[in-house]
Amino acid sequence: MLKTKFPADVDSRFRPTGVPGERTNGNAAYAQLRDRIQQRLLAELNPAATRGDTAEVRQVVERLFNETLVELGLPMSRIERNDIFDQLLADILGLGPLEALLADDMVTEILVNGPNTVYIERGGKLDLAPVKFRDNDDVMRIIERIVAPLGRRVDESSPMVDARLPDGSRVNVIIPPLSLVGPCISIRKFPKHALTPDELIKKGAMTPGIADFLRACVKAALNIVVSGGTGTGKTTILNALSSFIPEGERILTIEDAAELRLQQPHVVRLEARPANVEGKGQITIRQLVINALRMRPDRIVVGEVRGAEALDMLQAMNTGHEGSLTTVHSNSARDTLRRVETMVLMAGMDLPLRAIREQIASAFDLIVHLGRLADGSRKIVQISEVQGMEGDTVIMQDIFQFVQTTVENGKVQGYFTPTGVRPKFYSRLEAAGLFIQPSTFMPTEPARARR
Repeated sequence: MLKTKFPADVDSRFRPTGVPGERTNGNAAYAQLRDRIQQRLLAELNPAATRGDTAEVRQVVERLFNETLVELGLPMSRIERNDIFDQLLADILGLGPLEALLADDMVTEILVNGPNTVYIERGGKLDLAPVKFRDNDDVMRIIERIVAPLGRRVDESSPMVDARLPDGSRVNVIIPPLSLVGPCISIRKFPKHALTPDELIKKGAMTPGIADFLRACVKAALNIVVSGGTGTGKTTILNALSSFIPEGERILTIEDAAELRLQQPHVVRLEARPANVEGKGQITIRQLVINALRMRPDRIVVGEVRGAEALDMLQAMNTGHEGSLTTVHSNSARDTLRRVETMVLMAGMDLPLRAIREQIASAFDLIVHLGRLADGSRKIVQISEVQGMEGDTVIMQDIFQFVQTTVENGKVQGYFTPTGVRPKFYSRLEAAGLFIQPSTFMPTEPARARR
């Protein structure tokens, strides 16, 4: 039997009991051992080194890791050694406990509610994740690692920030004193590749007929607003719509945190910038929209309109910049127009409400509204045409809608159906040489749709 002399300060729970690698306290003991080694590594490793070459830093971490194991005199199998080393490397160079969750393709959202509670979303359902942070400082260290490369900061004077990961995943951070449960991180993961329209059809988010219709609308340079609540897939649909833009056009994207993934060759990506430590240097979405008009765009794609920039977006759509795309948070297609009205009023221009509505009716051609159903699935639930003004009211007409019939075994059952109305802008599609089969606009019979 292998006999190893352990230093007196090593907890007996970490000592081999019969054969190398066997532990009396299972995973809990390994977790404590890993924490102990990590603390020693962090104490000895120069923090500036973690900003250098990753391969070089990995060598330094591996050397310190091996030295620590020798000092403790702990025999360990190669598998055990590699497993603990990978976790340590994630803590030092990556995002610690979040690394494994980010690597899991099934996880779509990660919600950190302080150091001891982490939730994940799989298939539209939230579950408690089997990971924890050591303390608030550990969470703050991960937050700094996320926001520092983007030139952003999080502290008591600026306790909220929007950021993104290198893969485009969206991150929101809020810390004490605003958060009473400790530092909170919300990560909305993006798939490794943007979902194509064909993949969205397979997932049941739309039908082939709807995809063909939207393709024609984008190619004909209609102004389209993608609306929906939080987590309904607005950015995913916006990415899919942007894939229909012809490659020969110059596209400008404007976002708070860059996350759109356009595949065309001529794309200029613009990203807003928060104020610096002195409270200066902020560049807003509104300023970027105004500047984009001077950059000779064929298409302007705004990741999300949420404030006074709505007025400038309307001005762009009404001054020859057709084919623009954007997203808006709302509960329905009709509510989208009300929200835009409110956001235009936030610009402080003191415009009459009728004038604002006339601008909206003239600018928007189509609203694609998304919903998140009871089973967690995300679908296009309503496609509406903005037809113009009648009196003081903006007239809208549904073209497609999703009709829910029942719920079976926790799954929402229903069907997509046209409303039977051909849009007024159909002549613009024909003028662009785009023709859609008349059957596309024929209402679907429920019985046939379910088969």
